[in-house]
Amino acid sequence: MGSDHAGFPLKDAMVALVKSLGHDVLDLGTHSTAPVDYPDYAEAVGRAIIDGRAVRGILFCGSGIGASVAANKLPGVRAGNCVDHYSAHQGVEHDDMNVLVLGGRVIGAAVAEELVRAFLAANYTGEPRHARRLEKVLEIERKGAEMLLAKK
Repeated sequence: MGSDHAGFPLKDAMVALVKSLGHDVLDLGTHSTAPVDYPDYAEAVGRAIIDGRAVRGILFCGSGIGASVAANKLPGVRAGNCVDHYSAHQGVEHDDMNVLVLGGRVIGAAVAEELVRAFLAANYTGEPRHARRLEKVLEIERKGAEMLLAKK
């Protein structure tokens, strides 16, 4: 889990929830409301997933948008900014979303708790139509990396 200063209060509350659900929590900061930059924490959570220290991540920033954009720059990270129950579980089930992003200035603790529970309880179905679509997303990711290498 990670957050910037705007998402810190909500992250702090959700750390306790995730632990109470029996999950280990790797809290990558921030640990206060002192101003910090959300890309640093989005990168930290994404890298924890890439290097295998975490299977899923939860990020918090003010709106959820910035952390989502930053996390999705990392290969293998599929971050979704969710504000409703359906998206929080469907993103995992259909799209193999591995990072839930929540806006600390957009949703309250009760909604955040519902979304975190839905995200953590969901599993990727691997149904053929979902696997086909996910493969297309991964191909876009590969092509993007190739484009960047070709520019160098």
